[in-house]
Amino acid sequence: MVASANDFLCAQGLDVASINREKILAAFAEEMAAGLNNEPSSLAMIPSFISIDREVQINQPVVVLDAGGTNLRTAVVSINTNGVARIGEFCKRAMPGTEGELSRDAFFEVLADFTLSRLDQSETETIGFCFSYPAEITPDGDARLLYWSKQIEAPEVVNTMIGTGLRESLAKRGYQRRVVILNDTVATLLAGKSMGMSRGYSAYVGFILGTGTNTAYVENNRNITKRPDLSPSGSMAINVESGGFNKISQCKFDQLLDQRTIDPGRYRFEKMISGAYLGTLGTIVMLEALQTGLFSESAATAIAAREGSEWRPFSNKELDDFCGNAPAGDNPFLDAAFSAADREMVKALCTPIYQRAAVLAAINIASAVIKTGAGQDPAAPVCVNVDGSTYYKTRTADFKGRVQAELQALLEKRALAYELVCVADSPVIGAAVAGLMI
Repeated sequence: MVASANDFLCAQGLDVASINREKILAAFAEEMAAGLNNEPSSLAMIPSFISIDREVQINQPVVVLDAGGTNLRTAVVSINTNGVARIGEFCKRAMPGTEGELSRDAFFEVLADFTLSRLDQSETETIGFCFSYPAEITPDGDARLLYWSKQIEAPEVVNTMIGTGLRESLAKRGYQRRVVILNDTVATLLAGKSMGMSRGYSAYVGFILGTGTNTAYVENNRNITKRPDLSPSGSMAINVESGGFNKISQCKFDQLLDQRTIDPGRYRFEKMISGAYLGTLGTIVMLEALQTGLFSESAATAIAAREGSEWRPFSNKELDDFCGNAPAGDNPFLDAAFSAADREMVKALCTPIYQRAAVLAAINIASAVIKTGAGQDPAAPVCVNVDGSTYYKTRTADFKGRVQAELQALLEKRALAYELVCVADSPVIGAAVAGLMI
């Protein structure tokens, strides 16, 4: 049975054993260099204009905001000499624009009102704002919103400056503050820097693998040739937008999934490894397998129903819980329609999806570590802060362990030292670091 499943997957191009890690690493390097040079590239390589070399104020409370989903969060954060963050006055509310359309002025009034109660608890002149919607970061630390995602209804805010809007609304209330904007991946990198204050790290990488995926790393300004205005002696965090990487072969299942998305042809790499897509990808694999007779008639009927009058793919949690041997009582694969042989077939067909995702995630991390140009000294490793539920909670195929083993194999042969860390509340802590930099 397993052999027939492997034969079927390989025939459609899903063959984990044949992944050419070095070829994909080389392609990542080429795309990263092209993106930095303003040449055609699937990687945006967005400058953050945040240097990690600046000193961080110690034991100084700073107000932070975190927006990137359907919730808006605020807190007052301080960081001690060991890099340990204290998060206080934490509060969250619905993201403005999720409960009805707002004008530009009304949107920023909500942000300002939500922030006001924290401002008297911080003398720091800067607010750190983790803003993880598509935006163009400007050299002064502001950001122009390109478009909304996650169903936010505030159309007048599009193409306006987020930091400026918040600053103006606060000024009307008697508060003068600077606002520095960063996205969640750069914040993840900076949260790693908070740990590095008491360590000897040579560079920093932020990697997120959750609903989506992205990477940030520290680049020398002299290599960011699309920004000739930068001092060549400095460095800054780069938002890679690695989910957009497209120099990678797609199997038939990837192509079918891509056709079902609202942005076909875009974010191909993200669609191969992130939690938003793995359950759908498994559903497509099983639907295609129905044509080969790998399932019993009753299981085939249950699977085919997912593509009936309404498209109802299995969720990533349902598929991962089952393939990871931890299904709950309402897991669809425990239905009587699936025999013991059917269940083994589901695992044989879908486990390779997670195995491939782990390999590709490791390649992505390795590409960023290598691009830093650091890590040659074992006493000064590259700090890789990893965030995201898909990385930490995926059960199938010992996902996290497989990522780590693959990463070790890629970097040990290059004699590069690195350390994987996990900083809780990375977006909030990273925003605090940005706000506390002198």
